[in-house]
Amino acid sequence: MQINGKAVEACGGEFFDVKNPATGELIDRVPMGSENDVDMAVGAAAAASGGWAATSPQQRGVILYRAAGIVRQKKDELAVLLTREQGKPLFEAKNEIEGFANVLEYYCGLAGSLRGDFVTVPQNGYAFTAKKPLGVCAAIIPWNMPALIMAWKIGPALISGNTVVLKPASNTPLTNLALASVLNEAGLPAGVLNVVTGPGNSVGEALVRSREVKKISFTGESGTGKRVAELAAGGMKRVTLELGGSDPMLVCDDAEIESAAIGALRGRFYNCGQTCTAVKRVYVFESVAEEFIKKLEAGIRNLRVGNGLDGNISVGPLNNLSQWEYVKGLVTEIKEKDEGKVLTGGKVPEGCEYEKGYFFEPSLVVDVPRDSRLLNEEVFGPVLPVVTVKDLDEAIEEANNTRYGLGASLWTKNLDRIRTGCEKLNAGVVWINQHLKVAPEVPFGGVKESGMGRENGPDALLEYMDTKTIMLKV
Repeated sequence: MQINGKAVEACGGEFFDVKNPATGELIDRVPMGSENDVDMAVGAAAAASGGWAATSPQQRGVILYRAAGIVRQKKDELAVLLTREQGKPLFEAKNEIEGFANVLEYYCGLAGSLRGDFVTVPQNGYAFTAKKPLGVCAAIIPWNMPALIMAWKIGPALISGNTVVLKPASNTPLTNLALASVLNEAGLPAGVLNVVTGPGNSVGEALVRSREVKKISFTGESGTGKRVAELAAGGMKRVTLELGGSDPMLVCDDAEIESAAIGALRGRFYNCGQTCTAVKRVYVFESVAEEFIKKLEAGIRNLRVGNGLDGNISVGPLNNLSQWEYVKGLVTEIKEKDEGKVLTGGKVPEGCEYEKGYFFEPSLVVDVPRDSRLLNEEVFGPVLPVVTVKDLDEAIEEANNTRYGLGASLWTKNLDRIRTGCEKLNAGVVWINQHLKVAPEVPFGGVKESGMGRENGPDALLEYMDTKTIMLKV
């Protein structure tokens, strides 16, 4: 853990193991935080809050920019650490570390834009608005993209003058701790960013319940997000929830089929399918389905599964035993109930030298019934169902038939279809002829049970500030 910029042991003196999901090897042991540790971290953040809020946005930006530079210098070692604890291929880990630096630099660029408004009010004089930081904010990080999502939360929070207590996922705390150390190295004052490691049902709940915490930003599955919202409501806390998704990809008959197949390949199997906005189900027009499926199947067969630290690896392991058992059980159920045809993959890789690793072959499934779990659950793993449809109306109807609404993509050259898709797809993000790209410059978040609030872009700053109105008559 890190409190007041220093590494500390948990009050209870207990630790938990962090293991490599590709080999089962022990990487490190991390303090098992408690409610007392949360109180200490929140207290440190509260004590630092006034001084950090009084620091000019430009000064805050200088520190974050310096931190981004150090991260780039240490990119290779940070990426190795991320791959070892999370499992993703090394090139993906390097991209994620670069993404962390990109987000910090983006918010440095917005430092000079933190200002209020002025308006003349007839018969009442003048009105001013001032933007004020909320105070102590909590950030709860998932294990699938721990570095990038850390930046999404601390970037806007810190640049707008808040202090932060961060709780990493228990599977992937090491990269978050290392990045917090970089921020301290860059000159972030003690107490401005604190990290408490430990389980969600104790550390996470204590953090959300804390009276001093004014805002919670949580990324994770929808059930836990509802629990966070329930706890936060008692204290009228601000909440940003980026939750699960069952993101559809719609392929029309005028789409560039080669590009669409590559988009589905990358959009589904990046990070072993463990991405909130990954392509999780494809709806393709009947007239081009055969061509699309053949190209996609060929691409999947060329993916190489293995330890992310090895060269030329396309897909690493699932991150943990629970995910591995879920994906394996889901595909087994499909086969046993004859609820789809597995064209490729569908099993644990044969002859895999890493017997303790959570590997599963990238899998393509067709002839999937509409009530299949593959189409109705958030499948966080390397399994992709493809469904044929008659036209765009049917595709949109099927795409929207879910409790989720995080992302969706439409592949077509037709402007009328693009307009229809943008208007009718119920998702927080709609991509056209691409999928999965999330830039720091644009807002990101979901609708329905995929969450509330927005991360990234200028919109994220508003999530971390209060507006004070000042009426002046002279």
